[in-house]
Amino acid sequence: MKDTRFSPDRIEIPAGDTLVITLTNADDMVHNLVLATGVVSGSVAPGTSKDVTIGVVGTDIDGWCSIAGHKLLGMTLTVVAVGADPAGDAAMPAGHASAGGESSAADDLDLMKKPAADFTARDAVLPPVSVQTGSTPNGSTPTVHTLTMRVKNVTTEVSPGVTQSLWTFNGTAPGPTLHGRVGDVFDITFVNDGSIEHSIDFHAGALAPDKAMRSIAPGQSLSYRFTATSSGIWLYHCSTMPMSVHIANGMFGAVVIDPAGLTPVDREYVLVQSELYLGAQGGEADADKVAAQFPDLVVFNGIANQYGARPLTAKVGERVRVWVLDAGPNVGSSFHVVGGQFDTVFKEGDYLLRDGGSTGTGGSQVLDLAAAQGGFVELTFPEAGSYPFVSHVMSDAEKGARGVFQVTP
Repeated sequence: MKDTRFSPDRIEIPAGDTLVITLTNADDMVHNLVLATGVVSGSVAPGTSKDVTIGVVGTDIDGWCSIAGHKLLGMTLTVVAVGADPAGDAAMPAGHASAGGESSAADDLDLMKKPAADFTARDAVLPPVSVQTGSTPNGSTPTVHTLTMRVKNVTTEVSPGVTQSLWTFNGTAPGPTLHGRVGDVFDITFVNDGSIEHSIDFHAGALAPDKAMRSIAPGQSLSYRFTATSSGIWLYHCSTMPMSVHIANGMFGAVVIDPAGLTPVDREYVLVQSELYLGAQGGEADADKVAAQFPDLVVFNGIANQYGARPLTAKVGERVRVWVLDAGPNVGSSFHVVGGQFDTVFKEGDYLLRDGGSTGTGGSQVLDLAAAQGGFVELTFPEAGSYPFVSHVMSDAEKGARGVFQVTP
């Protein structure tokens, strides 16, 4: 037992033989072994060994370390009974079976596994307003942002070795981040190139939903025009029912509308938190898991732990603004930077903290968000080093809602 792994993690023996496993803990933390048959090793301290009698093996057996979080990190073991009667497998636990009875991609999760060398994380830098501006203001003429948003079904690796068939806006989940100012007009052409009905709902605009937010069939399109009258970071998403499943399967994104008087910063990032409810490998979201509100992964910008493998960057003394949006569909967020303190907090359209607050010396440790809420925080890093960022709903951080700011001199 080392590096939260069993080695080997697969043991093959002839069916009918008796198995004894010698556990040697070469790690620096306590581990144990629990088998689906009910055999429990008890704790094995670092640097010690223990023999565990499994008994006569007649069918395959799953095992894991039951220390909190170790199974989730990939500390699992399989005993394979070679030559066993296949009918015996029916009595074994179904594990992470999906709603359709298929094996779930959750069985292949290994949140300690590193991505491939050629993996590229999603660019978290907030795009400048000019990127999506279709015309330039002239006198009283508003700035118009013109964009086509297409539904595309895209198979995406959401964690190393785990793929899902996502419904996306323009090929990514989250979809493209739109950026503008109060008074800007967004002229959107929504095209359904997917395989089922979809729709789009922009929280950044106020208008009757009857036409602009209606569901359209594959091959159809509609025009959606709204004016950004209020500042903040706003969710957009598919509102076709079951809405929870459409959001969980990738149909969401952010619109950032700068508040008046927003001061320039050295770096500006956008992190959209969402959840994944894994179906079969390469399949779509498990609707039963969505309804139960028990996600397999909680992620920033669509992929588990991607900014741990490919950190966001900053320099000592630079002012960094981080926009955070919780797309849900079910779980809240508590955004925190380990080793950092926020001197500015903006949430749902107003400042909660600025210039030290009423005391003049105030600071903040988290930006707390319910599903569909958003805001931003600002901080400077006092010295070089690696500063993890997480949702401080810690079980969600351990499901993938974490990353790192790599700060250089």
